[in-house]
Amino acid sequence: MAVTPVSGHALNGIQRGMEGLQRSAAEIASADRMNGEETRSVAEPLVEQIQHATQVEASVKVLKTENDMLGSLLDVKA
Repeated sequence: MAVTPVSGHALNGIQRGMEGLQRSAAEIASADRMNGEETRSVAEPLVEQIQHATQVEASVKVLKTENDMLGSLLDVKA
């Protein structure tokens, strides 16, 4: 499979999103605990988790759409 500019951007988005998920997870795991309760500092990494997951999902959809379009183009030419 050739990497086109669109698929390159999608793969880059997936990679950045996964790296962000890992960073946020590490922040959450290492957050200070007070009396067994989460501190307020955990809220920001949790929101970032949602943002990174959404970025990965969107990038996967772009990659799938490109794949579907290329498949359709090949079917038309064949």
